[in-house]
Amino acid sequence: MENKLQATVDIGSHSCILLIAAFEPDETDATKMKLVPKLQKVEICRLGEDIYEQGSITEERIQELSRIMTKFRMDLHALGADLKAVAMTEAMRRASNPDQVIEAVEKAIWVKPRIISGEEEANLTFRSVREWHGNDLVTIDIGGGSTEISNGERSISIPVGALKLFKSMGPIPGPEYKKFVKETFKEVSFKGFTKKQIYLIGGTGTALAMVYLDKAQFDYKAIEGLELSLADLEAVTTRISNLSKELRAMLPGLENGRSDVIICGLFWLRSLLEKLRVESFKISTAGLRFGLLYPPEEKK
Repeated sequence: MENKLQATVDIGSHSCILLIAAFEPDETDATKMKLVPKLQKVEICRLGEDIYEQGSITEERIQELSRIMTKFRMDLHALGADLKAVAMTEAMRRASNPDQVIEAVEKAIWVKPRIISGEEEANLTFRSVREWHGNDLVTIDIGGGSTEISNGERSISIPVGALKLFKSMGPIPGPEYKKFVKETFKEVSFKGFTKKQIYLIGGTGTALAMVYLDKAQFDYKAIEGLELSLADLEAVTTRISNLSKELRAMLPGLENGRSDVIICGLFWLRSLLEKLRVESFKISTAGLRFGLLYPPEEKK
């Protein structure tokens, strides 16, 4: 692997993330190469809002997405990074006008994006965490429009995310939430996922860690591998829920619209952890954007 700056872009339902990273010798084992992030930028796009309201991405939202991609391209060129992949997830899997959006993104960032399946998203996310933390684990990636779960051998995608819950239930889920979860879980098999070490991926996990640690700035070294109990999760959820919308938005990690959807994300996380029968979980800053940079593995 070349020791040079490589990049990916993850276009999700709630946000777009630019990763610029490099493969470097592992500090604990010089014979191995480790993917080390050099720059990560998050821009809120909320493509999922358009999907849930009308099934397609509006022209206004496409223009905003193009603006974000242009900013990312400027960062890439300034640092001399090689953009390896641009991936689109749940919002674009459901959009009725994917070609229009793909064309606009390609024009802005000069690489054609690819819409990936939920299963591939789960597999790539698991790969990114496994490379840092080993094999015997389960990853949960709570996005804006979907949730991916994987143990490396089996991967599933559930069409439920923080933004989608917010659009249907508001900032704090009410009594209808329990019925919703019960109905949703009827359609899902958690075989192979229960009573394992859980790693939480995605914006919900990062925001949770930043609030818990009271970190005003994103610090992947402080967040990576942070272990929380269900009691910790409950305490943070209660703290955030008791704040007004304005005060909630002032908490670390909850800027740029994350404060709107965070409580829904934490409710959903609690439901998943209870179903997986665990008392604690760890948070990882890895994810799809990292998984896209690893070479494909040979199929067994």
